[in-house]
Amino acid sequence: MSKTTVAQIKERFDNDVERFADLSKGHEAAVDSTVALELIANAALAVTPGAASLLDVGCGGGNWTVKLLSKGARLKVTLLDLAPAMLARASERARAAGAASVETVEGDLREVPLDRRFDLIVASAVLHHLRGDEEWLAVFRRFHELLNPGGSLWIYDLVDHELPEVAGLMEESHAGHLLAVGGAAFKDEIFANIAREDSPRPVTFQLELLRRVGFQMIDVLHKSSRFAAFGARKDA
Repeated sequence: MSKTTVAQIKERFDNDVERFADLSKGHEAAVDSTVALELIANAALAVTPGAASLLDVGCGGGNWTVKLLSKGARLKVTLLDLAPAMLARASERARAAGAASVETVEGDLREVPLDRRFDLIVASAVLHHLRGDEEWLAVFRRFHELLNPGGSLWIYDLVDHELPEVAGLMEESHAGHLLAVGGAAFKDEIFANIAREDSPRPVTFQLELLRRVGFQMIDVLHKSSRFAAFGARKDA
């Protein structure tokens, strides 16, 4: 089926801000999102100690930025998102959480100009909107370019699987999670959104891309059902 456009995705998220702005719940449609929040925040600050700047790609309501700031990081924050309502909410929360500075950038990482490098990049529940393999490669290459030497990239996202049998099992697992969280209607809504909007890639594909674009030090923090958290450090 034909996937939704960037403009359609932007419109949906602009009207669904508060669902992505609750640190205690995380991303309820995802599996173990609060676990991933904690793991990534701790790993990012351990792998890149003294980090002073953050790019939050697809920032949503700002949960990932707020979690990092809650760990005592004093960060100059750049928030990037398609949806202006998301940016406004994330900016408000980042300032309240003690960010050294906050800049918002409305747009798509594939297109917007960014004239600086960062110590940390986080990308949560955003990469699954990418389409062809060349688009994935271009975005991962840009991640590497946007990092300072010694900086690190952290990803938490919906993923696919290489083995169709495993993909089926993980889809069943995700369905069980959604039923427990919000019942059959919620499950149907999220699965319909995935079918319309998303084209995730396996973790293995993404790890290979990280190496291809120049990352040498890579680690997987967590994998549960159809969701994974992983990261990489750029050579100093």
